[in-house]
Amino acid sequence: MDLIQRILPEDLFLGLLCLERKRAERSGKKFLLLLLDIRAARGTDRQTRVLEGVIKAADVARRETDPAGWYKNEAVLGILFTELGAVCDAAIIDTILEKVQRELFTVLSSDELRLVHVTAHVFADDSKDDDWDIPENSAFYPDLFHHSDARKMPLLLKRMMDIVGSAFALLLLSPLFALVAVMVRLTSKGPVLFRQERVGQFGVPFQFLKFRSMQVSSDAAIHEEYVKKFISGKADLNSSSGNNKKDVVYKITNDPRVTWIGRILRRTSLDELPQFWNVLRGQMSLVGPRPPVPYEFEAYDLWHRRRLLEVKPGITGLWQVKGRSKTTFDEMVRLDLRYSRTWTPLLDVKILLQTPRAVFSGDGAY
Repeated sequence: MDLIQRILPEDLFLGLLCLERKRAERSGKKFLLLLLDIRAARGTDRQTRVLEGVIKAADVARRETDPAGWYKNEAVLGILFTELGAVCDAAIIDTILEKVQRELFTVLSSDELRLVHVTAHVFADDSKDDDWDIPENSAFYPDLFHHSDARKMPLLLKRMMDIVGSAFALLLLSPLFALVAVMVRLTSKGPVLFRQERVGQFGVPFQFLKFRSMQVSSDAAIHEEYVKKFISGKADLNSSSGNNKKDVVYKITNDPRVTWIGRILRRTSLDELPQFWNVLRGQMSLVGPRPPVPYEFEAYDLWHRRRLLEVKPGITGLWQVKGRSKTTFDEMVRLDLRYSRTWTPLLDVKILLQTPRAVFSGDGAY
């Protein structure tokens, strides 16, 4: 079979890459994505030889079970080295790179070699890394960026809805803002607003605003310990108000740090109102996944992180209108992923219309 016929077309190869990434998110097994970039050769008289050379090198370096295909059609060739197990150290990567480079030296001249850029990307469970950054791992998310390009107009409409909706809410609710601010100030010492670092889309941090519902200088250790146990499925049943596993909630139901006025604000979700300012600034959206605090994000499994990739975090979402804190963490993530897959401006409108009922019912709010 002609070598070029053994190279998968771009859509099929990217589909396999996304499938392998999702499999690795669940299994924790590592895999290597090797990219041979020949864009520097395009439009030159050496393009054909360079193209043939990288295809031959890729064919020699890979096993039969390692698919090779176009990451970018006739511009970047990719190879997926799968089933590497739990260990994919520098020695393994160096061995693969050496094999590819040796073959490239055999089939290409020194001038042609300068037109080829080879990079290796390892997809692994790096959930404990504090500097985890989606843009630096973007090679593994072609579906995400292609999807965004295809939805430019709907996303522009979503942003317009966010600007108009948040500006209108800030103006209309300004008397309520003033009333809540006075109540917070009169019932406990400290600032009216609570500012907290949260993790936004692509792992970008931002200052998240709420009306303060706790005593000043409250220790976050209680919440941190509870959230990490909840995410791992080890939350203490006694910390919730029920005796059934289904009653375990995402928030501490009897948090001793919360003031009496804070309990009312939380029960009615009035403490969330300042987030309209986050929406107006473009840090959040009216509808989307709730943004986590950094220590919560650090406890995520890899597949949990996808809730922060595909859409911007929001004030309300499917989770809020379908049970709020009474869902398990994995169920919440699945709802967020379902939202990102099926999102349309009309779905946002439906969720926004259902939110007041969820808020006034108080079900799952603490």
